[in-house]
Amino acid sequence: MSLLAGVCLARAEEVKVPIDSDDKRIIYVAPDVAPTGSTVVTNGATVGMQRPDGSTTYGGMNTAGDRPTYSIGASTGGDTSFSAGVSSDGRKESAGVKAGVKIKF
Repeated sequence: MSLLAGVCLARAEEVKVPIDSDDKRIIYVAPDVAPTGSTVVTNGATVGMQRPDGSTTYGGMNTAGDRPTYSIGASTGGDTSFSAGVSSDGRKESAGVKAGVKIKF
């Protein structure tokens, strides 16, 4: 487990662990971990699918707060990628929506 903690601390982006793949897609799990001294606590995970063109879909849950937060989203692939996602713990005041554009050049 300490190796996983070191990998998570060394990388700024989420760690995606592939659980199934073929020529058309990779299905992965990205655990949401937080270091606590000498151990790592798992606060949920995201399950997603990534295609060869870079497009993705995902859904997940985070249990770090008082209530579990659920999220779902997707992004397109290619040189200009559009993304959108939503998250909520069931309360109106803590729901979130995100969207973005990524341009590769």
